[in-house]
This record gives sequence, structure tokens and C-alpha cells, in this order.
Amino acid sequence: MLSNPFLFFLMRTLPAPVASWTGGWLSAHVARRSMKLRDARARTNLALLRPDLPDAEREAILTRRWVNIGRTMAELANIDRLVSPAYVTVRDPVGYQTVLDMPGPMIFLATHVGNWDLMAAHLKASTDRPPLGVYDPPTDARVAAQLKRARKTYMDEAITGGGGAARAILRHLAKDRAMLYILIDERREHQVWFPRFGRDLRPSGNLAFTLKLARKSGAKLTPFYLARTHGPHFDLHWHPPIDPAIVDDDIILTQLDDFLGQACIDHVDDWLALHDMDLTHPISGRV
Repeated sequence: MLSNPFLFFLMRTLPAPVASWTGGWLSAHVARRSMKLRDARARTNLALLRPDLPDAEREAILTRRWVNIGRTMAELANIDRLVSPAYVTVRDPVGYQTVLDMPGPMIFLATHVGNWDLMAAHLKASTDRPPLGVYDPPTDARVAAQLKRARKTYMDEAITGGGGAARAILRHLAKDRAMLYILIDERREHQVWFPRFGRDLRPSGNLAFTLKLARKSGAKLTPFYLARTHGPHFDLHWHPPIDPAIVDDDIILTQLDDFLGQACIDHVDDWLALHDMDLTHPISGRV
């Protein structure tokens, strides 16, 4: 969908709920049929993550997941319209606002659950903190260009994780009450190194990068995610800030697993990485 300018234009032209539904239908009835390897990989991973479920229920989850992923892609054209209490309900809004109003820099951590672009846009609209996002552009140049255009209205302040990024981010976090938004379940070589899912893994990739940034900048870590409730409607869940200055890595990892990792399992029907990893090949140790 992102590589098709006409489809993207169509999603922008339609009302946001209709565009979301259309994206879900196209994904379940068209994209799924052409992505048999990803569908099979998701089925295998789901069996490992939820062995307690009967086959029929897992198949229902997989079907809902294709619908939800399609919705997320279609919703990208309408992010600015979805940043609204009509579509996003914050769990404990008073407590969340208290976190946003805290002094000092803050790093907001998330995973690819629900709609991560809407999450970034909603965060930016909810606070006066100077924002910055970290992202890795897709390898497909057409998709990368379309994604950049789509995000321009709500994510101008973004940086790729390439060379020199750490210094630029540290300069940003030195600003008064600056914030950083980063996804920590990136996929590399058909694997995720977070969530750990009980595997003996040390921090790597975006998570290791984030922990180093937090300790050098004095920033607190605030995990949060959007859980899709129905259609283009979401609940925003957040975890109290974690201070790496007083909490060691093992405790931080446990808290992140218990909150964000569990969210990936609880909302596996809306988690992108399920079809982009291979949990049948376990990994261990530092990578």
C-alpha cells in the first residue's frame, strides 16, 4: 500500500474510518494471499507464543492480524485526523499528563503494536516537550519516499539511526525537557532481540542504544503503547517512568518485558513483528 501512490491518495480522500476498514479488507483478502511465507512464519511464531490456544483460535487471531496490519497501513494517510480523543483514549489521563509535565529529558519506548505512527503523533500533540524520533528507513526506495511524505505532517523532527546519530540525539536531549521516541522491537535477520520471550538475551540494537543514551543524558524511560480496541480506535497504555540512574539494567529489562513484551503477546493480533521473525531458531547471549 505504501508503494502505491494511488492507494495512498485514495486512503487520504476517504473518511478515516472508511480508509481504515478498506485497508483491513485489502490486507486480509489481497496482501495475505501474496505473502504466504510471512503468513506461515506468523502462524509458526504464534504457535510458540500461544501454545495454550486451539488451532482454530490461532487462525482467527491470524486473520484479525492481517486486517489490523492493513488498517494500520491505511491509517498512515490519516494520522492527523486520528489524533483526537474521539479515536485515542488515554488510560489514567491525569497520571499521564503528570508524566508529560515532569522536569528533565525523557525517552518514550514503544513496540510495533497497534498504530505506532499515531502513537508518535499523539505524543507530540500532547506535550510542549521538544520532540525527536529515531527511525530506520525501509530498504525499498519507493516505500521510504512515500513513508517520509506521509510522516511529514506530524514527524518533521526525526533522525535515522546512522552514523553520528548518538551525538545529535544527545545534543537534543540536553534541551530543556526534551523527549525522544524510539521503537525497540526492530527486526534484524528475521529475529527480534526484544521482547525476550524468556530467552537469555542482553540488550542490543535500539534497546542497548537507548539505555546508553539514557545514562549519558540523565533521561528517564517511559514505556507506552496503543492497543486497538475496534476499527481506528485505540487505548493508550503507559508505564511509570523508569530512572536508569537508580535502576540497573536487569530490573529495567524485566519491567520492559512485563509491560511492552506482554503487550506484544496480549495484542499479538496487532503486532507487526510476528511475521518478520523466526522464533524456531533461538538466539542467546549478547549480539
